[in-house]
Amino acid sequence: MISMSMNTLLHRHTVSFRHALDGVRWALMTQPNFRIHLLFAAFALFLSWYLAVSPVEFTVIILTIVLGLSAEMINTALEAMTDLITKEWREEAKIAKDVSAGMMLTVAVGAVIVACYIFGPKLMTRFLI
Repeated sequence: MISMSMNTLLHRHTVSFRHALDGVRWALMTQPNFRIHLLFAAFALFLSWYLAVSPVEFTVIILTIVLGLSAEMINTALEAMTDLITKEWREEAKIAKDVSAGMMLTVAVGAVIVACYIFGPKLMTRFLI
């Protein structure tokens, strides 16, 4: 039999999981950039299948996708938190938002590099040679 403390723990994890899904759903419904990242992710997964990438390459692609989606959600959360703290223009708020956007740009550039490295040679072999 499950003890009361185990039931409480399971309930808390269920509630936490539900809140996490709410956050993903909110990002999907309200953030155009998140939807764009999902579109690129779907395209990368399609290319992975079409070009028959190796398991290691596929793992790198999956991790890159997760990193990109996570960075976009962190960027969105930091922007929302900054707006909650102050609506007026402040240098510190600008820095927080700019650095957050810079994080997303860095991840996006890294994702493009990963895509070029993995897909580039395979696409050239398939279509140019």
